[in-house]
Order: sequence, then C-alpha cells, then structure tokens
Amino acid sequence: MCCRECKECTWNGKTYESDMEWTDEKDPCRKFVCKAGVITESELVCYTPCSNPTNVTGQCCGICEGCLVNGQKVTEDSSVTTTEDPCVTCKCNKGHLTCAKLACPTLNCPDTRIVDEPGECCPRCRGSAKFFSPPKGACMLGTRLYNSGSKFHVDHCTLCTCVDSVISCNRRTCPVLECPKEHQLISPNECCPACPDVEESRTSCSYGGRTYVDGDKWELDSCKTCICKQGKVRCAMPQCPPMNFPCPPNSKLEHPKGQCCPRCVERDGVCTVFGDPHYRTFDGKFYSFKGPCRYQLVTDCFFHTFSIRVTNDARRTKFSAWTKTIAIKIGDLKVNLGQKMRVKVNGKKVDVPYRIANQLDINRTDESVLVNTRIGVKVLWDGISFLEVSVPSSYRGQLCGLCGNFNSQIKDDFTERQGRVVQDAQQFGQSWAVGAAKKMCARPPRLGNATRQRRCRERKDQRLCNRLKSQIFYPCHKKVNPAMYYKACLQDMCECPTQHCYCESFMAYAHQCKRLDIPLPHWRKATRCRTVWDQPISPTNFARRLH
Repeated sequence: MCCRECKECTWNGKTYESDMEWTDEKDPCRKFVCKAGVITESELVCYTPCSNPTNVTGQCCGICEGCLVNGQKVTEDSSVTTTEDPCVTCKCNKGHLTCAKLACPTLNCPDTRIVDEPGECCPRCRGSAKFFSPPKGACMLGTRLYNSGSKFHVDHCTLCTCVDSVISCNRRTCPVLECPKEHQLISPNECCPACPDVEESRTSCSYGGRTYVDGDKWELDSCKTCICKQGKVRCAMPQCPPMNFPCPPNSKLEHPKGQCCPRCVERDGVCTVFGDPHYRTFDGKFYSFKGPCRYQLVTDCFFHTFSIRVTNDARRTKFSAWTKTIAIKIGDLKVNLGQKMRVKVNGKKVDVPYRIANQLDINRTDESVLVNTRIGVKVLWDGISFLEVSVPSSYRGQLCGLCGNFNSQIKDDFTERQGRVVQDAQQFGQSWAVGAAKKMCARPPRLGNATRQRRCRERKDQRLCNRLKSQIFYPCHKKVNPAMYYKACLQDMCECPTQHCYCESFMAYAHQCKRLDIPLPHWRKATRCRTVWDQPISPTNFARRLH
C-alpha cells in the first residue's frame, strides 16, 4: 500500500504536518521539524555578526543592534543568509538582528532521488513522494526497513530511532564557518566541515579582479552584497520565499527591476466596454446596457482625482448603442478620444505619439490608442467601440460609475449614483447619465420582438460567433469561460450595422486572456478581424444594416 500525500508527525501527543517546525517550550534552542513523517531534532547554533550581542530571556540567540549582515540590509519582512554558509538565517525585528543555523531535516526518500542544489542550504527529494506501509510497529526510511526499538545512523551527523512506526532523528548542527566554501575541509568519518587551521592574515581582499581594503562594501547584483573583513570576502544575500504556490486572486507574480526576489503584487483593476455596450466591471460583473446618451463610466468618488465619461451613440440603429467618444479629466487636463483614434488634448487635436512631461503619455499601435496618466490610470481605445480602463490597486473601494466600485465584491456593483444597490442593469445605467440631455436618455429602449430575435439566430451569427469556442481561443478556455463573450457576440450580430461586429467580443476575450498571461497572437488573422487601420469604416457604412 502506498500514498502520495506527505505523512504528518506526532510528538508529545500533538500532530504536525510535513514541513512544520516547532520549538521545545522549555528550551528555545531545541528545534524540531517534520518532514514526510520523520521528526528531526537539532540544536540551534547561534551566529552573531556583532562583537557585543545582547542576550534575551526566552530566546536562544543573542541579538545585535542594527540589521546589517556583511553590508546587506535585512528588512523586517525578509531574511538574509551568508554565501559561506547558506544555512545561516538572519532576521530583523524592530532594529534588532538575530542569526542562527539549523540542521537540515532528515529526508524520507531513496538516495537516488536526493538532490543538492548549489547555494541551497538543504538537499531535497526530487519528484512525488510514495510511502509504503511497513509491517506493524516497524519503520521505513527511504527504501530501508527498521524494526521497532532499533537505532541507526543515517549519516555521520544523524542518529535515528524507530518506535512504533515513528522515526525520530537527532541531528548535529554544524558550526558556522566564515571561510569561503571552496576552502572548507571535511575529514573522513567526520560530521562537519572546518576551515583550515592557519589562514593568512591580510588587510585587503581581491574579488573579481578588483582589490578592496578592510571594511569596503560593494554590491555584486540586486541579490548579493559583500564586505572585506580582515582579508576575507564575506557576502550576504536575501532568502527568497519559495514560489511554488499560485498568487492570490487579483494578484500576479512580478520580479521588480533592481530587487532580488519575485513577489505577488495586486493587479490593476480593469474595466472593459465593448460592442453594443457590454461591460465587465473592475470586480468582474458582466452586464449589457443599451443606452444612447452620455454616462459616467468611472470616477474617483472620494477624492475626485479623475473622471472618465463616455458618449454612446445609436448609430442609426433602432435597438442598440455603441461607445462613440471618451472624455478623460485629470485636474486641469482634458483628453478626448474619438472615432478612428482621433485625439484631442485640452480641446486641440494632436498627433500621436503625444507627451506632456510628468502628466500624460499617449501612444498608438496598429489596433489601439493607449493613454497613460501620471496618476496611473490608463485608457485603451480601439477607435471603434472597444474601451479598456485600468486603475492602480490604490483606488480600491473609492470608485463609482458604470464600471462599479472596485471593492472586490460583485454583489454591489450595481450601486446607483444615489448610493442604492439595484438589480436591474437598465435602472443602474440610467442613474449614471450625465449632461443636459439626461432626461431624454431615461426613455426605455425599444425592445425587439420574438420574430426579429428568431431571425437573428437563424442567420450566420452563430457560425461567426462559434469561433470563440474553437481551437483559436482554446488555450484560454480553462482560465476564462467564453460563454458571456459568446452571448455578447450573438447580441451584437443581431443588430449588427457592419460586417465585423463579432470582432469586438473576440477582442474583449483576447485582452482578458492576455491579462492572465495567456497570449493569443494569431486570433485576428484566424478570425479575419482586421484592425481599425484596414477596416473601411465610416458613419454611413456603420449605419448600413446587413438585414
């Protein structure tokens, strides 16, 4: 019998999951770790990079004032190790530095699956774990079977005991060494390496072809800082946390330039508008709102740092509306985006790319105009009816408008201007109408009859929209369900004034996939969705219906 789950450990009547560590309540220097059902006990070896450490009651190791290790700053949320001994861990707590070394846990896997990576403190088991149940009372470590009550050496540092199917090991912690790893020696039948007995005393160091005097500090890269101490080069580097787990929802893994470790950072909020307007709010609520008028798309309701409004136009259709123009306001700066990617700044038409130092940066690709602002708000516009607004996570919970409130909850995205939460998309949308003509906008839209809807379904709409469910977009289907985009595509094609209305839904889906790091580079060619630059679109053509 075997299992693939990591076995837990039981010690003094308590159960500990694999990889858990704990300390003896009576002796803070006595440490335990559970690794796949094996308990390893060891003594902490303290390391004090200062000359006069302070001892603290209830704490194993003395503390040093300040949080520098070999020139490396130790922050409160990270730990640092030395390159000479990667098992030394230094942590900072309110300006006090504590460093210690712990023995590696005993591994429960065959020797052939044990890997020891350069620069890593402890070896690890490669591949998934399989544990075979030994006879009652006996123990199995790796591929070896031990009877209950037996004692055995795993290596020169470790003595283990098997008692009623529980393996407990006592492992010696080797002393901290300050000589370079290549100079460390280990004698036959000895547990720990050692530095040479006699070392040359010098007042300078050589590293990478350069000479440093005693006390000099330098950075090798964003991960490693070194110092010259009594002729020895001593380096330290942050210990990056293991990233073998996915980032939380609404966050992504980033490796910031100039920083050593990757980290999970909160994603920007993104609101998408496309087609006969369909909206995906910052919090992910999907809805359609057919209103030809001017609306508050998103604004900072608390501090009024920015406002984005859209004008929706029926474009000579009876039942629909498409986004026609966008108005962005940040302080005294006004940006207007129109059809065919026309751009105005403070009322004057400008050519793109366009830039105002420290305020505004407008660029253009083959398929869109991208507006970057100094406050981190970005607007992407395809010049037809696709619009994407992204805002920094710092705006969470302080926005309002058709894009919702960006508070990580979908249930209250339909919050009206007056603060009341409603269920009807039409009622919600109309509450955000702005301008002198908003009373006229409140008229309910004319809804098509059943015959018209049936005729739409019988046309080629389904064949065109079915591409969303095809191999073209298949790489993204597991992360983004295409159902809502497919429904939006069918709605758009029913009232479609041009030949390529389905492309807006495809573009919205492709952008959502790209944000989740699933690129779909050939979707345009495969679906014959051309960009604004090669589509013959004019107000007259847009208003010409296919049926």
